[in-house]
Amino acid sequence: MGIVKISDLMHENLRIASTALSRSINAQAEHWMKIGMLAELYPDLNLQELTRLLSVERDGGADLAQLLDQPALTSQGIAQ
Repeated sequence: MGIVKISDLMHENLRIASTALSRSINAQAEHWMKIGMLAELYPDLNLQELTRLLSVERDGGADLAQLLDQPALTSQGIAQ
C-alpha cells in the first residue's frame, strides 16, 4: 500500500461521492482509478460495459495482467 497525493478539490469530490455512494473515501478513489484504468485499456467500451467488466474483475479477482490477456471481451460475452 502506498500514499497518493491528490489535490484538495479531488479529495473534496471523493468525500462527496463516497458519502453519496456509501463508500469510504479510499474505496471511492479505488473505484474511480479502476474505471479509469479500464477505460484506457478498452477505449471502445462505454461506461456500462466498463462497469460490467469491473464486476467480473471484482468477482473473479482478476488483476491487470489477466485483463490484458483477454483476447476479445465481446467474444466472451462481457461487452454485450
